[in-house]
Amino acid sequence: MSGRNPAPRRSYAGRSAEERRAERRDRLLAAGLELFGTRGYAATSIERLCATASVSTRNFYEEFSGREELLTTLHRGINERAAEAVAAAYAREAGAGFPARVESAVRAFVTVTASDPRWARIAFVEVIGVSAGLERHRFHWRGQWEDAMLAMVREAASRGEAVDRDHRLAMIAVIGAVNNLVHHWSARDQHVPLDDITTELTRLIVAAVTTP
Repeated sequence: MSGRNPAPRRSYAGRSAEERRAERRDRLLAAGLELFGTRGYAATSIERLCATASVSTRNFYEEFSGREELLTTLHRGINERAAEAVAAAYAREAGAGFPARVESAVRAFVTVTASDPRWARIAFVEVIGVSAGLERHRFHWRGQWEDAMLAMVREAASRGEAVDRDHRLAMIAVIGAVNNLVHHWSARDQHVPLDDITTELTRLIVAAVTTP
């Protein structure tokens, strides 16, 4: 929980204490992205995070209870940005056919989560197996993605574009496949065009919900 030791409210060099604290938090988030996304969570100490962010350990603990809360904050942030982008992209294609709507949503997801390999590593690798609490957080987000995809499928079924059945297990399988392919692409195969990744994932999703 942040805000454990409220900073003084005086100004310094034309900036308020709140502004300076927000800047320190931003630097810690940027340091977490760089170090967790390149060296890995297990190999990154609080001391290295602080050195990279140019803050003291006292400043660190004013914002985060430890490395895990920083990692959780980053993971939540990437999922929130991806969810907003996917919803907006899907809505823009409201009048198009189901494959076009899916393609737009998939492109948004891949662009947000994987165009920067550091975000992909945090989203799909570093959060796994850290603690029971972080596993609950991760499965909460997986459930959010399941619900969002099922809502899209139910809409498609109501338009006669998808088979009207319970697709939850199919969506769980699709999410696993999407995450693995997106991470693989981001970490190893970015020479493959984004259009090809988007097309392949779109085929996978459409096939999963249109096959009886």
